[in-house]
Order: sequence, then C-alpha cells, then structure tokens
Amino acid sequence: MRKIRWGVIGTADIAQGQTIPGMQLAENCDLYAIAGRSLEKARLFQDRFGFQKAYGSYDELLCDPEVEAVYIPLPNSLHCEWSIRALKAKKHVLCEKPLAVSEEQAREMFRAAEENGVLLMEAFAYLHSPFVQAVREELRSGVIGEIRYMNSSFVAGRRPDTDIRLRRETYGGAMYDLGCYPLSMILRIMEKEPVSVQAVGQFSDRHIDLFTAALLTFEGGAMADLDCAMLIPGRHDRFVIFGTQGSIVSGVEFNQPGEIAYTVTRADGTRETKKVFAKNNYCLEVEQLGGCILNGAQPLVSKEFSLLNARVMDRILAEIGY
Repeated sequence: MRKIRWGVIGTADIAQGQTIPGMQLAENCDLYAIAGRSLEKARLFQDRFGFQKAYGSYDELLCDPEVEAVYIPLPNSLHCEWSIRALKAKKHVLCEKPLAVSEEQAREMFRAAEENGVLLMEAFAYLHSPFVQAVREELRSGVIGEIRYMNSSFVAGRRPDTDIRLRRETYGGAMYDLGCYPLSMILRIMEKEPVSVQAVGQFSDRHIDLFTAALLTFEGGAMADLDCAMLIPGRHDRFVIFGTQGSIVSGVEFNQPGEIAYTVTRADGTRETKKVFAKNNYCLEVEQLGGCILNGAQPLVSKEFSLLNARVMDRILAEIGY
C-alpha cells in the first residue's frame, strides 16, 4: 500500500497526545516531517515519534516537495492563515477543529483548496467513529420514530486564564474549544440547518465564554440544545435523542476508542444496550483523508458540513455577544 507522506505543523498537546499516535497506527500514513517554532522542539518530536525530518519553521516544511499532506494543530487564530499557506503550496490539509473562526474564513480556506487542486478537511476525528455511524443507522431504521428533541453536551474543568484556550486573541472559550463538538453532533444527526438559534453565555472578566447553551429549532418543529462549559472538574460528555417512538442515550466521550455502549428505549418501555467497537478515531480520520488523496474519494467531513457548522457557530456566538 502506498503511503501519504505527512507533515505536522506545530507541536500542540492535541498533536502529541492524540493525533500523531493515531497517525502512527494509520496504514496509509508515513510520518515524514515535523515543524516547530524551534528546531530543538521539532527534533524532540522527531526522536519521540520517528519523523524522518524536523524543521525549525513551518515555512521550511511547506517548501519540502516530498510533503504531500499536512496536519495543522495550531491555535484557532492561526488555522486560516497556515491552512491557506499549505494549500497554496499544493499540500492537502487536515486542520484541527474548529476549522475557522467564522464561515467567511472557512469559505476562504475551501476556495484556496479548490484553486490549488488539493483537499481540505476539518479534523473532527469522532465523526469517523463506527459508533456515530451505528447511531445514525439506528435512526434511519426508524427505531425511535421521528426525531423530536436532542441534547448534546461537553463540559470540562476550568483552565488557568493564561491557557491558550482561554485567550481572546486566539479565539478561546467554551464554544470554540468544546461547543463545536456537540454542535457538530447535532448537525450530523439532524442533517439540516436550524431555522432559529437562541443562545446564552456566561463570560470571564476577559470576555471569554466559560459556559454557553444554545437552543436550535429545525423545520418541522424538532428541537436540539447543546451546552458546553469550562466550569466543572473532570470531563462530562453525553447525548440523548428522543423520537416519537423512543430514545437513544449515551454517555460516550467524544473520540472515545474501544467498546462503546448506547441504550435504545422503545415506546413500549423495553430497553436494549448495544455495543460498538471503535478503532482509534484519529487513525481513522487520517486513513480516510489518505484514501481520498490516493483514490479520489470524498472527505467524510465535507466542505458543506464544515461550512454549515461554521455558519451555525457564527449565529450562536452572535447571540451570546462573543
């Protein structure tokens, strides 16, 4: 099997803790190059993960003709700039979520991809999970009837104000950092744009949202709400979907690998807990984009989906006054 030669731009926690280990498992991925803000940091990653090359600047990596695709785990404020630079260098791009800080930026990024004949995909690793596919198949089978209400939540602990996820200049806050997960889950399940959006937020002294809740109403009257927060110790993920004939409930963490359970409750009160085995989701997303590059398939996290997610996020952020 031919492997795609990947470069990684940046040495963020998500890269070293999740995505690069996932890339090591991907059958069609060659960990070719790593770039950091210093050559010393890049070489530490090279030694740890087995990259063939290390660069002390992002531009050096993009100038390497052997690099075919790049993964970008930079702060939110840098996603657009460095994705476009990579795309103009004719590299395929996997960019961390949220892809952009606005729909306008996301459109600019996809326009650069199309103009340069390369692919751009937003790194929502969990959307590649067989667990998500299993839940969608349950819904399509009509097991709980027509969806009437959904809730999705992602709550984590408070970080120091100095943390990059809580800085205004890097577009930090609960909605950007965490809320994009439950929002994307709702949009993947509902498969359409809400007709109305209502939202409230609680802000820090630095005007960073520590808590955001949004209520989305869809054509036909179905509703969904999401909540995200950086307020409570530990991590708490969940979703619940109620239909006219029952419900589906799970407390699964976003990007959780291994055996995952969800419970289907039918209108007659009978319950069935089902289990799905999920491979490392970061591996799956890299393999999927690699397959698109090699075989001409379409990214699972499509342009249309990322633009929809960005557009609804714009509406939520406007509602809370971010």
